Amino acid sequence: MPDKIRVATRESALALWQARHVKVCLEAAHPGLEVEICGMTTEGDRNKVTPLKSIGGKGVFVKELEVALLADRVDIAVHSMKDVPADLPEGLGIHAICEREDPRDAFVSNRYATLADMPAGSRVGTSSLRRRLQIQKAHPALTYPDLRGNVDTRLAKLDSGDYDAIILATAGLKRLQLAHRITASIEVSVCLPSAGQGAVGIECRSDREELRGLLAAINHEATALRVHTERTVSAGLGADCTLPIASYAEINGDDISLSAFVSNDDGSLVITAVRTGAVTQAATIAKQVVDELIDKGARDLIGVD
Repeated sequence: MPDKIRVATRESALALWQARHVKVCLEAAHPGLEVEICGMTTEGDRNKVTPLKSIGGKGVFVKELEVALLADRVDIAVHSMKDVPADLPEGLGIHAICEREDPRDAFVSNRYATLADMPAGSRVGTSSLRRRLQIQKAHPALTYPDLRGNVDTRLAKLDSGDYDAIILATAGLKRLQLAHRITASIEVSVCLPSAGQGAVGIECRSDREELRGLLAAINHEATALRVHTERTVSAGLGADCTLPIASYAEINGDDISLSAFVSNDDGSLVITAVRTGAVTQAATIAKQVVDELIDKGARDLIGVD
């Protein structure tokens, strides 16, 4: 067994929180293990101006960490699972997922209590096409200008009056001790979360069997099942993180339900699917959702052959 693990992470405040969380979990599970955090800057961090879709989607936040993994410069990489593309580089895998935080999106405003309270023309900042299209459907009179940057930068832009409200992930705000900035939670019936939102995943080389054994001790099985079920939707459609796709799985007793949303870029055409069944049939349910979306024209809608 290795006595030291090198952890690759982005250097944003949230990414460093996630890496430190994994470090604490690993060192608690394996007394004597040393975990070193190795901060890295990705293209997504360096370029805060260009829309994510134009520079490769949310995958730009993980690509350089994966290069370091394949080159054996680090042992594991820690990611927000919502940023991880459905298809991973050959030889890498997500081999542990920590217990999930609240996966919902958060409405943050200094002036209004809810989206419904905002007058026509109000500016709601978000960098996510998934969020914008779903919320726009419920609140079409609002405007949705693009918003990039880390959590602090986005909050500063709101506070300076550039936006009347912004949409952020609830999990990130809670982890950064900023839960007090959440004005209201946006229910999944209004805005379905991105696959894996609120979950922290650990990626490593699949041929590192001893390392995978160490990671298994901190894997949260219920979260992992939900996240992998959600990610099956994007993988099944052959889609990437730039596309307006959402999927969300919930476990209730012995049952699991999976909801999915797919849209074209302007939100004029939307396809949804919902399936529920036994937890033991999660993979089958995920395939049924993918098949239903495809039967309804999802691949044509998002431009995937």
